[in-house]
Amino acid sequence: MAEARPTQPLVACALRESMAEGYSRRNLLNDALAGVVVGVIALPLSMALAIACSMPPQTGLYTALVAGFVAALCGGSRVQVTGPTAAFVVILAPIVSEHGPAALLVASLLAGIVLVLMGAFRMGRLVEFIPYPVTAGFTLGIAVTIALIQLKDFFGLTFAANPESNFQRIIQLASAWRTWRFGDSAVGVFTLVALIGWGKSAIGKRIPGALVVLPIAAVLALLLASIGPEWTSSTIDTRFGSVIDGKTLGGIPIGLPSFSVPWSGEMAHLMTVDLSAVVRAAIAIALLGAIESLLSAVIADSMTNRRHHADGELVGQGLANIVAPWFGGFAATGALARTAANVRAGATSPIAAMIHAVFIALALLFLGPLLGWLPMASLAALLLVIAKNMTDFRHAAFVIRTAPRGDSFVLVICLALTVGMDMVVAVSVGVVLAALIFMRRMAELSGIDLGDTEGAQEVVAPPDVLYYRIRGPLFFGAAQRAMQEVRTSGVARCAVLDLSQVPMIDATGVVNLESAVDRLWRAGIPVIIAGANPTVHAAIKRARFPWAEEGATFAASADEVFKRVVSSK
Repeated sequence: MAEARPTQPLVACALRESMAEGYSRRNLLNDALAGVVVGVIALPLSMALAIACSMPPQTGLYTALVAGFVAALCGGSRVQVTGPTAAFVVILAPIVSEHGPAALLVASLLAGIVLVLMGAFRMGRLVEFIPYPVTAGFTLGIAVTIALIQLKDFFGLTFAANPESNFQRIIQLASAWRTWRFGDSAVGVFTLVALIGWGKSAIGKRIPGALVVLPIAAVLALLLASIGPEWTSSTIDTRFGSVIDGKTLGGIPIGLPSFSVPWSGEMAHLMTVDLSAVVRAAIAIALLGAIESLLSAVIADSMTNRRHHADGELVGQGLANIVAPWFGGFAATGALARTAANVRAGATSPIAAMIHAVFIALALLFLGPLLGWLPMASLAALLLVIAKNMTDFRHAAFVIRTAPRGDSFVLVICLALTVGMDMVVAVSVGVVLAALIFMRRMAELSGIDLGDTEGAQEVVAPPDVLYYRIRGPLFFGAAQRAMQEVRTSGVARCAVLDLSQVPMIDATGVVNLESAVDRLWRAGIPVIIAGANPTVHAAIKRARFPWAEEGATFAASADEVFKRVVSSK
């Protein structure tokens, strides 16, 4: 993954780079086409994701509009498309259900601040340290959670209470099966089958399935409703519309979002909310946003042979999340599916993502009444397809079957924790487990060879020289076990500690090395440290140990020491 260059501006670095290379009319035409294609994809998806997060559908459009434009303007990836994503549902929905919409907007704003700070402190490469079993596990868990959330609208079920966990959601689904509605189920099944079939067809690679299937599903819902009340299905208008002064208002307000304070009208309620819960949610949003946006940018790089600026992308995503809540939007991040569609449609610069945002704005101005006819079951089916695309159970089963047991264990644990608890717990536990497994493996590679110079040195160690060849990293997981093997052995002219196969050493390694050298020095055996690379050599010198001034010296290699000892006899 590319790290932002120290001299590269952190804001609008991708746009600056695109303009500096020259931006032609042909580039603009390509970007305009790509922006419209992605806008068509984002339109229903943004509404569906907002509904999945227990927010009104227009807030998803506001998020795609505002966050999508700001991230493209200020970010570090040329072709990244930002907006609401399915991965956020598992974090955002509980915030709204437990603390209300205003808490979500505040958490989104705080998450944006965290992302900006991460970019400012050059933390863009940290995503590299999240192992694949962790990302695979929580991605599968997120997909399972999204699917469970959508089943209610897909079948038109009525819940007795709003479930707070997946366990409660499964119980509610099992107990509410008698409330299923044929109209919703028929429309949902049609949409699901049609979207999957369209995606597998040749034309599906050129024309987004949602553009064709969802309007047909809306017509199907109208036809079924004409049969009788029991055949009706819920739509955006029936779910989110209202009647004021005898006039029926649609579920999606016509017009662009207006500036407003995120906590406007709910300050009294927010005063009763546990602030620590909002902060934890903000950290979770920032963590997942950083992971998803940078992984998406990396995949976009592989598709375009370009390099994104990781720290600049974090700053851009952070600014997008800071600005969006002031216009009714919520948390957003780089969206992999929309980014891939953007690349395939010919995008060349961030202008394409900006045009995608303009398309959303035009839809809010002119298509609001039509969007209100979309069936809720169809939007649920759309998210079920997204969840299906997020899952790769066959590959996960292959990893579990063939990978080392530790990696398989981490994947399963992250999956279970994401479904049973939340993504932050899953990632935290997964990273810790993966780190412990890695340290154990590194410790197994570390060790010491006593007096064995065969195949290691050009010159064999003289018989009166103690030779210890240390191999592997000397860090806190391995240093003590390795250095305990260093023992005094009678009278020796000197002892050589060969560190040529030690790539790194930490504070614990330095302390254990000091203890080993101290034992030899106290036994009257001079010590020579040979072959240490510059990093290891500097770490030992910085420690300023007494024995370093009492005769212990450094040599470029063990061969050099052996030749010196032989020639001095």
